[in-house]
Amino acid sequence: AQLVESGGGLVLAGDSLRLSCTASADTFTSYTMAWFRQTPEKKEREFVAAISWNGVPRRVADSVQDRFVISRDNAKKTVYLQMDKLRPEDTALYFCAQDTRLGPRTGIISRSANDYTTWGQGTRVTVSS
Repeated sequence: AQLVESGGGLVLAGDSLRLSCTASADTFTSYTMAWFRQTPEKKEREFVAAISWNGVPRRVADSVQDRFVISRDNAKKTVYLQMDKLRPEDTALYFCAQDTRLGPRTGIISRSANDYTTWGQGTRVTVSS
């Protein structure tokens, strides 16, 4: 399976962006998808949001609560991250990832990057103050 992110860019604080991640495999529809981000200062990828195979449940990190929303369109094999009220501290390389550990349609959400088995190459988001 291949994941390709898009939608990153340079924006001002307070602006919005929508990231997209499109999968090549039809199995996309059966697995939890997530967004993580990474900065040069932090070695580990930080959990941002995740969504189960059918959209329920969804989880978001406390740091982006009420600003970011994750969604998916299984017909388009795409997961989205709508990011509003962006802040300079949201600046990072954003990755989408797929969790296939437990098999299809489990409905389990993990916040650990170690649990995700397939990753995209990332899309960069830069928020200027």
